[in-house]
Amino acid sequence: MNTYIDQLIDLAIAKDIGDGDHSSLSCIPKNEQGQVHLLVKEEGILAGVELTKEIIKKVDPNLKMEVFLNDGTKIKPGDIAFKISGNVISILQAERLLLNFMQRMSGIATQTAVYADLIQDLPTK
Repeated sequence: MNTYIDQLIDLAIAKDIGDGDHSSLSCIPKNEQGQVHLLVKEEGILAGVELTKEIIKKVDPNLKMEVFLNDGTKIKPGDIAFKISGNVISILQAERLLLNFMQRMSGIATQTAVYADLIQDLPTK
């Protein structure tokens, strides 16, 4: 993986998780297993799926991710981009990070697509 991306994920984990998610640690059994999915709420262009794979590997290499939609896909409300299953505390720790990155990246990708559509008939590269 790209060293800068690796460092960015490490910094995000250190900032967001620090010495642990104390709310989850105090309320959820340590070995509790579960599953979540990313439900799309707005139309746009999906971005951050590949980064999410790297985030979950760093947070907990035992988490499993099943991808249904890839980066660059046009999305609409109700689409499910992926599922993550495994330790619930690990899922919650990864969730905050991946949502922050994916929302930002998908917003940029969506706005870029708007501009690209506006100039598609012009002699631009």
